[in-house]
Amino acid sequence: MKPVLKTISLLILISLLTSGRPLNKDTYKEPVINKDSLINFSKRQLGKNYSYANCTPKTGFDCSGFVYYVFNHFKVEVPRSSSEYNSFGTMVSEDSCKTGDIIVFTGTDASKRSPGHVGIILTGKPMISFIHSSSDKRKPGVKISNFKDTPNYQKRFIKIVRVCKIL
Repeated sequence: MKPVLKTISLLILISLLTSGRPLNKDTYKEPVINKDSLINFSKRQLGKNYSYANCTPKTGFDCSGFVYYVFNHFKVEVPRSSSEYNSFGTMVSEDSCKTGDIIVFTGTDASKRSPGHVGIILTGKPMISFIHSSSDKRKPGVKISNFKDTPNYQKRFIKIVRVCKIL
């Protein structure tokens, strides 16, 4: 395949995978969110109920519904289902993660290595904390967890992805 056709094909594929709208590389601007605004808005949801397949404060949130709700507030498109994070975003290392990155885990069965839970990173290294809506029977709902202090999350960890620029 000729280099020009290969580039055009790649741009079309990226466009289809990202937002469903044509991607114009000359005018595309990566979404930007203010770090403090993201943290404050996310934390306003602390204590909201866990509710499977929901994405509003009134009814509660499942994990991906919470992430969707927060980013949608800032006009950043992210998947509504945790399984879609398998091929969404730009992967970053634990050492490079920042506020606003999305941490991806398996579901409750760590042996099934596909995305099943997501959260938003509040603080990066050395002590990664994230906010998420958990179905944990002991303390369900929107809460903040520490990645390194929770062996269950370490076992279920898949990756961290960046979906926009956080300033």
